[in-house]
Amino acid sequence: MIEQNITVTHDTRAIWLILNEDQLLSPNSPELLLNCQWQELKFAHAYKEQIVKIGEYQGLSCFLIDMGKENIDPQDLIQTNLRALLNECSDQFFGIAARAWQVALFMRTHRFCGQCGCSMQQIDWEMAVQCSRCQHRCYPRISPCIIVAIRHQGSILLAQGKSQQARDMHSILAGFVESGETLEQAVHREVMEEVGVKIKNLRYISSQPWPFPHALMMGYLADYDSGDIKVDGKEILRADWFDINQLPNIPPKLSIAGQLIEKTIIEIQHEST
Repeated sequence: MIEQNITVTHDTRAIWLILNEDQLLSPNSPELLLNCQWQELKFAHAYKEQIVKIGEYQGLSCFLIDMGKENIDPQDLIQTNLRALLNECSDQFFGIAARAWQVALFMRTHRFCGQCGCSMQQIDWEMAVQCSRCQHRCYPRISPCIIVAIRHQGSILLAQGKSQQARDMHSILAGFVESGETLEQAVHREVMEEVGVKIKNLRYISSQPWPFPHALMMGYLADYDSGDIKVDGKEILRADWFDINQLPNIPPKLSIAGQLIEKTIIEIQHEST
């Protein structure tokens, strides 16, 4: 449940998710959680009326404070990139942080009505904004996206796009669902468009919210059917079959990509024994 118009007092203790641009403020220590009383966050007191409750973690409320692009330098706090949280925190806390970023992005990008251009106002009882003139109401955007791990004998298909090239990382294929498509149709289309092969035995595994910027990833496993790998050269720069015992740098297991790769490896190992 996402709540707005929260009342906090001087001694309210909570986990504070304070965003500055696309960075999360956290303690300058191995512990990433900003767990403290409201009175300790004097630099954020000007934002008291904009606090949003995101959820709970370890028995404490989690509150979002979005400071936008304000130039701040709070003592004993560092700025942590949200992607860096993948390697540093639990999947439960990452889910909370992901929700905070998506809500903040929604509020930043819906200050004015897309229908008539007038200012938008926050709704008290739900996470939404409404136009003060035409009453057009908007909710946080969620973009459905498929992601699929494809195996062939003892190998898995891994690809590298432009964003992954700089990090020297390979991952599985993913793409946004288009209007009028089922999730399964989107999987087959994306695989054919990006690497030019056909797949079979498609099976749904799980889903994961992904805040870069507002995707809901639906994860699948599939088997290779036919065709030779031919990358599109736009979204995918290179792709190949990799033996599960000789994998390149891949996403961490907290991400759904890492989880699907791990599940594929386990299935291949199980069938080979």
